Amino acid sequence: MRWSTSFVVTAGMLVLFSQHTQNLVATERTISISPPAIVLDRPESSEQILITERVGTRQFDRTREFQYSVADPAIIEIRADGLVHPRAEGTTQLIITQGEDRLTVPVTVSGLNDPRPVSFPSEIQPLLTKARCNSGGCHGKAEGQNGFKLSLLGFDNESDFDALVKESGGRRLDFARPETSLILQKGTARMPHGGGAKIDRSGPGYNLMLRWIREGAPFDSPSILPTVRIEIEPAELIMDPKSSQQIKVTAIDAAGKRQCVTTAAEFISNAASLVETTSSGLIHSREIPGEAAILVRYLDQVAVCRVTLPRPHPEAIRPQENNFIDRHVGDKLVRLGIPASSPADDSTFLRRVFLDTIGTLPTSAEARAFLSDNHPEKRIRIIDSLLTRPEYAEFWAMKWSDILRADKIKITPQGTVGVTRWLRKCFAENLPYDEFARQILTSQGSIQQEGPAAFFKSLETPEATARSVSQLFLGVRIECAQCHHHPSEKWSQDDYAGLVGFFTGVAFKKLPNGTESVISRKGTDYNHPRTGLPVATRGLGAPPADLRAVADRRQAFAAWMTDVENPFFTRAIVNRLWAHYLGRGLVEPIDDLRATNPSTNEPLMDHLVTHLKELRYDLKAFTKTILSSQTYQLASATKEGNRDDFQHYSHALTKSMPAEVLLDAVCHVTLVPEKFNGWPEGYRAIQVWDNRMPSYFFRIFGRPVRASVCECERSNEPSISQALHLLNSPEIHEKITHPHGRARQLAESSLANAELLEELFLCTLTRFPSESEKDLLLSELETAQADRRAVVEDIFWSILNTKEFLFNNE
Repeated sequence: MRWSTSFVVTAGMLVLFSQHTQNLVATERTISISPPAIVLDRPESSEQILITERVGTRQFDRTREFQYSVADPAIIEIRADGLVHPRAEGTTQLIITQGEDRLTVPVTVSGLNDPRPVSFPSEIQPLLTKARCNSGGCHGKAEGQNGFKLSLLGFDNESDFDALVKESGGRRLDFARPETSLILQKGTARMPHGGGAKIDRSGPGYNLMLRWIREGAPFDSPSILPTVRIEIEPAELIMDPKSSQQIKVTAIDAAGKRQCVTTAAEFISNAASLVETTSSGLIHSREIPGEAAILVRYLDQVAVCRVTLPRPHPEAIRPQENNFIDRHVGDKLVRLGIPASSPADDSTFLRRVFLDTIGTLPTSAEARAFLSDNHPEKRIRIIDSLLTRPEYAEFWAMKWSDILRADKIKITPQGTVGVTRWLRKCFAENLPYDEFARQILTSQGSIQQEGPAAFFKSLETPEATARSVSQLFLGVRIECAQCHHHPSEKWSQDDYAGLVGFFTGVAFKKLPNGTESVISRKGTDYNHPRTGLPVATRGLGAPPADLRAVADRRQAFAAWMTDVENPFFTRAIVNRLWAHYLGRGLVEPIDDLRATNPSTNEPLMDHLVTHLKELRYDLKAFTKTILSSQTYQLASATKEGNRDDFQHYSHALTKSMPAEVLLDAVCHVTLVPEKFNGWPEGYRAIQVWDNRMPSYFFRIFGRPVRASVCECERSNEPSISQALHLLNSPEIHEKITHPHGRARQLAESSLANAELLEELFLCTLTRFPSESEKDLLLSELETAQADRRAVVEDIFWSILNTKEFLFNNE
């Protein structure tokens, strides 16, 4: 290979323009080197070289493929992985070669002979964090470890400094003989240490800690400005299977000074099955296509490197475009080289849309009518009809009763009834979601009245209210910031206290009838959890709220939250609804939206957010958009190229039915209603407001007790107990063999065996039996004419225990 070279400096990189000539075909490539010049200004500083080859829209890491040498080796040393360390003050050149070609990068080293003092917050804390000393499994846990306690991930500099320098009589540092300091002896495992060796004695981290102790362990250095942000290179890339990429991290301080902190940063992959990362920032891809995010953390700053892994020989098939959803999904599938599955047939679609939208199976008559309908708009028509049915309001009232914590023990049975009725009314009338949220957040009055006021009784304290409201309506899990800076986000204890301030005026008043009423008082700013000083009330990432003309602080919060420019509110409900209908959120977990947990399809998320705002938060219209998309209507059967895809909606995902929906399905197909303790016969499980209803079925199939606003409280994981109950329980057997049940009715009817089978399959699986199923079951029916009922019951039992019946989209 021959490279003809010319050099320019652009965007902070030294770029080599090259042309590779082979068989007279010229392909232009560029080789960029970052940084274009190296400045090292302290003994422990380092610089990560990054060499990138760009070919068209692709880029490839070549850092470990070039050879490095130094014009004056006394000034710096460089490793084969491109990491540069200083040796002596002066200037030199770093020489980078590949074959006959040669590049040089100027290097300046200063600050070694008379270095500036070490800063504990800016330099020692990152060292302790990188070594995992302050992690939750070591000295960062609540009770510390062996008498030594640090703040989790080093977000409380003052207390950590005191713990290291002053506590235990100062025994952890030896200023007379710094090398024998306990922190160094244990950190390098020269003394017994439960965590083993955490610091390399020959590395710059050890030298930095040693110099800090020699300097008298000062808290801070006035010459060091705080870091205000970090940049990562590359921030986004496409990788081939089983390839690698070095990440470079640069910290920028308040004056704009840039410093390489790659060796001090932490790197965490959110999808280790796709991409792994080392402590030095080298990421390795696996062979599974998909996307991953690498969380990069340094001090209190976080950033994300997004990695895409396309199939090596893409044969992507886009879904048919019914609306903008399919366009964005198709764009991502083409980029990844993942084919979309075929569209679901009519029976699969009908069963899916009924269960997802109203939590109810279609009747055999509804299934027969839909399957025989040849109208091209029949799917749109069925979507429209489902959104107007009373079961829609009942099903969604059940779901929101769960996450609004309508627990009869906490808010009384009357309060649970009041919340449930109000929710049904909201969904039946299609109350816009922003108004729905406002009414919840500003509600007052008796907790037993028809309305959402009981929500505040289920939470009781301002702290619990702020955490729950943030998670439920903003998709932000702020609870971590109560005790320490959020480990994966920008939220601090100041942000937590500012949010709590909106709810300090919520109080409860005893009423003459013995119940309670939610009232609003003036409220005060909430005190910082650590300093005890009041923090100005404010929304997340917002300036202090103007509360001078507000009688109820919650009104100010609701106005901020539902403002069209709020960055969290709309995304949170979009992701929640998308996860319900598609089986996986664009962000998972669905209520953990943050920069370091990016959406799997950001253009789709942005368009859905815009669309819901354009619809003025009309949830039924928004639901119709999702259900009308070809993406929603894809089959669950996979193809060769999409079997491993569980992120990008190339095929429908199999979903468990909620406990109430499954019980209703069993009752629906057997025509035998469930007998709920103390309730009139005929009520369906999704109508039962009593979350403490004694029911073995509810318990083993994961009905929540409503102790959390997190949808994760509902367990949809299959278990042995569930399987055994469906196979052997007397309750299921009684429904199948009931004298007035469907099995008895069909067996004693005048229907021919073939017609009986059709009816049986339509009411249970929303489809006609296949030819092979017909052949098998008809022979059983024909050979047992004397006991037709027993055969029908056996067929019923068999179908109720199939995955096709028990799961949605199976």
